[in-house]
Amino acid sequence: MILDVTDKKLLKLLQEDSKRTTKELSLKLDLSVTAVYERIKKLEREGIVKKYVALLDRNSIQKGFVVFCHLKLMQHTKEFISQFEKEVVQLNEVLECFHVSGDYDYILKICVENMEEYREFMVTKLTNLQHIGSTHSTFMIGEVKNTTAFVF
Repeated sequence: MILDVTDKKLLKLLQEDSKRTTKELSLKLDLSVTAVYERIKKLEREGIVKKYVALLDRNSIQKGFVVFCHLKLMQHTKEFISQFEKEVVQLNEVLECFHVSGDYDYILKICVENMEEYREFMVTKLTNLQHIGSTHSTFMIGEVKNTTAFVF
């Protein structure tokens, strides 16, 4: 699907606040409510809009301690990779997991309450996963930029 200017404006508005009504969107885009509704449905059907979520404040829910854990597997076989990925997606503390190139195989974004909870997570969950060779943890000092919005 090729996005036109109106689609891009609509996507920008949805990324800012997906709870806006089609009427509010129609006023901002100078389109009919029906036209906006149809465009949104098309964007959803095409998989451009994947889902709608509520973004939570980590500190308000006692998950403000952010760790980036760099991880190496013992081997890079398809079996080891597949097994690790199957297991890591089950860990609730891991918000994001990226298979990367370079010195490490994966980078995990982990959110917990504090250092004690992270230690407990490392000892009882992460290091119990199969095929992990080594880990290196980096702790967030401050957040400079955090967005989910794409700019067109």
